[in-house]
Amino acid sequence: MYDLKRFDENPFLLPGNEEDWDACAAFNPCVIKDKDNYHLLYRAQSRQQKVQEMTMSVSSIGYARGVDGIHFSERRQLIKPEEGWERFGCEDPRITKLGGKYYIFYTALSIYPFEANGIRIGLAISDDLNKIKEKHAVTPFNSKAMALFPEKINDKFVAILTVHTDLPPAKIALAVFDREEQIWSEEYWEDWYASLNIHTIPLLRSSNDHLEVGAPPVKTDKGWLLIYSYINDYFSSDRTFNIETVLLDLKDPLKVVGRINESLLIPEKDYELKGDISNVVFPSGALVHKKNLQVYYGATDMTCCAAYAPLDQILKKMDHKKSSRFISSKSVKQGFKRYVNNPIITPRAEFSWEAKATFNPAALYLGGKFHLVYRAMSYENTSVMGYASSRDGINFDERLHTPIYEPREDFELALRPGNSGCEDPRLTIMGDSIYMFYAAFDGYTPRVAFSSILIDDFLNKRWLWKKAMVITPPGIDDKDACLLSRTFNEKYVLFHRVGKRICINFVDELKFDKNNWLIRTEDIITPRKPYWDNKKFGIASPPIETRHGWLLFFHRITLPGDIYKIEALLLDLNDPTQVIAETDATLLEPEMDCEKYGQVPNVVFPCGSILHQEEIFLYYGGADKVVCVAKMKLSDIFKRLGI
Repeated sequence: MYDLKRFDENPFLLPGNEEDWDACAAFNPCVIKDKDNYHLLYRAQSRQQKVQEMTMSVSSIGYARGVDGIHFSERRQLIKPEEGWERFGCEDPRITKLGGKYYIFYTALSIYPFEANGIRIGLAISDDLNKIKEKHAVTPFNSKAMALFPEKINDKFVAILTVHTDLPPAKIALAVFDREEQIWSEEYWEDWYASLNIHTIPLLRSSNDHLEVGAPPVKTDKGWLLIYSYINDYFSSDRTFNIETVLLDLKDPLKVVGRINESLLIPEKDYELKGDISNVVFPSGALVHKKNLQVYYGATDMTCCAAYAPLDQILKKMDHKKSSRFISSKSVKQGFKRYVNNPIITPRAEFSWEAKATFNPAALYLGGKFHLVYRAMSYENTSVMGYASSRDGINFDERLHTPIYEPREDFELALRPGNSGCEDPRLTIMGDSIYMFYAAFDGYTPRVAFSSILIDDFLNKRWLWKKAMVITPPGIDDKDACLLSRTFNEKYVLFHRVGKRICINFVDELKFDKNNWLIRTEDIITPRKPYWDNKKFGIASPPIETRHGWLLFFHRITLPGDIYKIEALLLDLNDPTQVIAETDATLLEPEMDCEKYGQVPNVVFPCGSILHQEEIFLYYGGADKVVCVAKMKLSDIFKRLGI
């Protein structure tokens, strides 16, 4: 069931017959109310005409006035191509009134046949909508669908726009201006574009999809309501245009505070299914009228239509608070309970560095927050580290738009096509620093490497990591490494996996070179002979100090099918080489679709665990694709260990 109900009058505006400029189409409407008048701006499509020796249909911006928001008259052409940067058309207006002025953003076409670098944003400013006072070329890069917020936020002009509409993936982004003139300042936009990711509101669910800003944001008590176009399977012949909505924070519109994960409207009526471009409903305007959210949209690039729904109904569905429920496993008795809304972190198609996969997270609890450092992978198969945080360990509402750690050294830079980079982090606090051990991969052999950062820098997001150091020799497959959180006999304790077994090393200092790489090892656990199906073992997260011993989660890979399963060991508090207890069976194994299907099937791979209020939060990668969380009482784990 879709939320928006169509008006009986749809389409409420059809192409005109008398004038050439809107004879072929009238669509993508944007409406604002000003006192007792409703002002409608729309994209008008002309009959064929000559433009610089080209014969083409030209877009311009039409205007009409109404008194009820659905019936309009007095149609006339308001904005037409005049400048070089718009000479082949003016499309899809978004209008906002602010400070006594009408700001009209539109798509400006400067090249024909149309191509990405000739599709940008223009701005027209008017005092009364009778005539245009000034025009400006705005963005110097490919973009569309810009709209100004109807009031200043933190005493600044704020606009939302779509970047790379014709160079997917498209990104919906926020621009903030100290003064009006910055809106069309080329210098401003060059600086802004250079750091595009930090201005982006990530909304794409897949790299195969497309999206575009719809209406200018609508202010509600709960936040800014953004109506936008979402196109599933954009690159296929079966692509579907949907109208969706998201709620942005009133004071910080970069922050998403609510989202409806379903369409408000899809093409269903004849006038939405058949036209110049079939199967299109494209939102371009919205306002609140008599407690209803009224959405204006173009149908099949031909006509103007509208639909409505009670605003409180929309806002109720926008509530971002998710269930905190954890559910028991179907396949494992008395094991970890999964979060019902797993996965908690998924790839974001807008950001190339994590567009393919986000998985295998390290975890810490510091400063009243749960912190995750997760492995992120691009479509070039380069792995870097991303960051997210949460107050409750479930809803990770802070997630950075750029990596916090990237390959820098020769031993982690790609020497051939395929996977490379910094993989599978584990974090340990020792003294005033956080140590991150990870697998450094140059495309040939994974090796253990580490870096560190001061706790204060980490909490304040100053990513001043120390120079990375590789600690294992070349040519030997070594990974799944971590540092124990305290020393023994003034020696550091390192866990890692060589081949098929978990190993331990005691070292005098954390300084390594080819003369003292980790070579000598003492086995902690190897595949148990009674279990014929064991293929190999590796540690999961760094050991947690408890009253009974060091709690070490580990994964084992079983045959057939290379299925990852999670179990636990208890190591002696005073001698971590000694295993004093082992769980009697599996605590977690692949069960949910996000664990069974991904880059590598049937994988649950934890790199981080947190003991919080006598419960273990286990953070793991699902199928080398996403991040999930499960939870188990510490007392129940002890029971499984026979304690």
